[in-house]
Amino acid sequence: MTAMRRFLSFRDFDWGLLAMVMLLCTISVFEIYSATLHTKYQGFHTKQILWIGSGLVAMLIFSRIDYHKLIDFVPWIYGFFLMALMAVLVPGIGHKALGARRWIRLGPMQFQPSEWLKLVLILAVARYFANLGARRLTWPDIFKAFALVCIPMALVLKQPDLGTSLTYTPILVAGLFLGGINLRQALILSLAGIALIAGVWTSGKLLKPYQKARLTSFISPEDDPRGSGYQILQSKIAVGSGGIWGKGAEKGTQTQGAFLPIPHADFIFAAFSEEHGFVGAVLVLLLYFSILMRLIQNAQTAADLSGSLIIMGVVAVLTFQIAVNVGMVIGFMPVTGIPLPLMSYGGSSVLFTFLALGVAMNVRMRRFVN
Repeated sequence: MTAMRRFLSFRDFDWGLLAMVMLLCTISVFEIYSATLHTKYQGFHTKQILWIGSGLVAMLIFSRIDYHKLIDFVPWIYGFFLMALMAVLVPGIGHKALGARRWIRLGPMQFQPSEWLKLVLILAVARYFANLGARRLTWPDIFKAFALVCIPMALVLKQPDLGTSLTYTPILVAGLFLGGINLRQALILSLAGIALIAGVWTSGKLLKPYQKARLTSFISPEDDPRGSGYQILQSKIAVGSGGIWGKGAEKGTQTQGAFLPIPHADFIFAAFSEEHGFVGAVLVLLLYFSILMRLIQNAQTAADLSGSLIIMGVVAVLTFQIAVNVGMVIGFMPVTGIPLPLMSYGGSSVLFTFLALGVAMNVRMRRFVN
């Protein structure tokens, strides 16, 4: 048993993946320091270091817990988080800030169930489709999968938190794709999804006016340069002003002049692009690409379907967040408040990513264990 543990802990640990993750975290810390140097957020880079350190410990712990045990317990964890999401909506329990009720205060800390639920859904969806045994999906199978994801999504939308709720969608899509959905079913669901989106948009009840403004302002931000289009315009100016090589660390005029909104969080890629230019931005994107390809390679060598589903669920969420955040920064996507994984400041986002990578590492380490 001791020899097996040593084998699992060291020989099969993906040190290459960890090295790329830590390189990205190092870039994050230096960029947060630079972007907040002359703002009220100065010093947030030290907090980010603490979150990264905590995440690294959590990642190592989760890499040692057999993912099959996590899958066995996930129905109970899923139920707990559903109750937590309902509790968030109760005044006096849920903490309200910036017009949204998303947190539960636990002493000096705040717990955001919606962020942690992403990992729970990855495990729950993996368990569900693995239990189907890779057989051909029926419509009842698909509807149950939708219920599994859409019930917590509806509770998060109620907070309201459109950005986080959208991150649950790629988990469901990845599960359906790997679970065996056929082309006809996929086309029917796509058409139904388009009809649903159109219905939600025209109803005027589910989306608030400011949410609609955010979702459409990226098309023509010049129409409201001081309102809904302000963030995208300033972000595009920052990215464009970086040129090929950038203006240098701590020298970005948009960032240091406080024109770029929250440059250490949602718009950190714009701040980085201004300071390090096109070359720096491409290198970061290549680093993300390498991390995702490494995860996909690990999914291909997983010992069972549930392991592959877990890793591909992680890949789906990270890919979605990267695409939406970078697209938002360059004006191709609406502003949704989705952070850039491992770069944006934020404890919940950092911890989720490290925990998800820990579970993915867990799958890799057990690929040869019966």
